Amino acid sequence: MEKQKSRKWRWILGIIGIPILLFVLYTWVTLTWSYSSGERVGYVQKFSYKGWLCKTWEGELAMVNMPGAMTENFFFSVRSDTIAQQINQSMGSRVALEYEQHLGVPSSCFGETEYFIVAVKVVE
Repeated sequence: MEKQKSRKWRWILGIIGIPILLFVLYTWVTLTWSYSSGERVGYVQKFSYKGWLCKTWEGELAMVNMPGAMTENFFFSVRSDTIAQQINQSMGSRVALEYEQHLGVPSSCFGETEYFIVAVKVVE
C-alpha cells in the first residue's frame, strides 16, 4: 500500500515538475544564448522603468543617418541597473548602444523587446 502511494506521488510530481523544469531550461537558454549582437548609434529619446509586476528598463533610440533624413527608432530593453544608470547619465548626448538580440524569450518580465543593451559609450 505504501509503495502505491509513493509511486502515485512520483508520477504526479513528474507530470508537474517536468514541464516546469523544461520551461525554466528554455527560459535560461533564451536569456543566455544570443542570436545576434551589434551596435546602434543615436540619441536616447525615451527611457523609463515600467511594468505592472515585472519592472524593466525600456527605451527608444533615435538614429539619424544624414541631416534632414527621417529618424529611425530602435526600441531596446535593459536588464542591468548599472547600464540603466549610465544611459540616464548620458541622456541628451549621442551614444553608441551595444546590444544582444535574444529571440523567443517567453515573457515580457525580462524585457518588452528582444534587444538587450549590454554596454553604453558616449560618442563625441
